[in-house]
Amino acid sequence: MEGQCLCSAVTIRTPDKKSIDACHCGMCRRWGGGPALVVSCGLEVQIEGVDKLKVYKSSEWAQRAFCSECGTHIFYRLLSTNEYFVPVGLFQDGLEFEFKEQIFIDRKPSYYEFANQTLNMTEAEIFTKFASSENI
Repeated sequence: MEGQCLCSAVTIRTPDKKSIDACHCGMCRRWGGGPALVVSCGLEVQIEGVDKLKVYKSSEWAQRAFCSECGTHIFYRLLSTNEYFVPVGLFQDGLEFEFKEQIFIDRKPSYYEFANQTLNMTEAEIFTKFASSENI
């Protein structure tokens, strides 16, 4: 899959993926103004225009990056595993995705609700999952 930022200064290439997840944590909502809708892209990510990236260490376990020209969010990356989570909106080539999972569901504000049936995980469940696999 190939995606680009709004100004096309940054291009990202990832393996073909078909599912997206939503994160309702406070950092993601503050970062993007709403829940983060992302594609879990693993390790095999290629980025062109790296000189235009601004990377921010948002926690002890992750970085977030955006285009320094247009501000488009490019990725969220786990530091311990180098796994990339890429906003689904970067991929505009008519790709069809399936909405699979919502995390930090207990942090979701009451003013919105997704109709999709998904796996829903709480903050405690996420931290247990990542702590058990040493991802954070």
